[in-house]
Amino acid sequence: MKPCFLLLMLVPALPLNAAEHSGQAYAFFAPHATGGEFGDLLSAGAGGEVFLYRGLAAGADLAYAFPRGHGSDGIGLLTVNPSYHFVNKDRTNRFVPFVTAGYALAFRSGTANLVNFGGGVTYWFTGSVGARVEVRDYRISGQDATTQFRFGVAFR
Repeated sequence: MKPCFLLLMLVPALPLNAAEHSGQAYAFFAPHATGGEFGDLLSAGAGGEVFLYRGLAAGADLAYAFPRGHGSDGIGLLTVNPSYHFVNKDRTNRFVPFVTAGYALAFRSGTANLVNFGGGVTYWFTGSVGARVEVRDYRISGQDATTQFRFGVAFR
């Protein structure tokens, strides 16, 4: 069984108190920097996170990465990551920086296992709508595969 599916199965089993924990969803568009070229590869996707304890969260997202001008030549990219959001308890901060790292699965006619890590910031315009900016690096067998520069919206 793939590691991402094991993590997804464990998340619902964690003891969560609904009054203390919340989640958020996000959607993004991302140009990539790959092999010295910036913006030749693009992606779009969406995901979500559930907060487990204070700023610690578990999340997943699904994206479609494709070459500029050749949308049908893309790949799917599933990531499953823990993350940490630097928030105060009463959620009064508008700027909320975060870091993340974890597993990624690239797929099309075959699959490839990757690791990813990155960070960013969410700016909350209201208590439930924000802008999310993130940089995420993907690696396969220790080699840099691609770096995404994500721009999106977040909802909680």
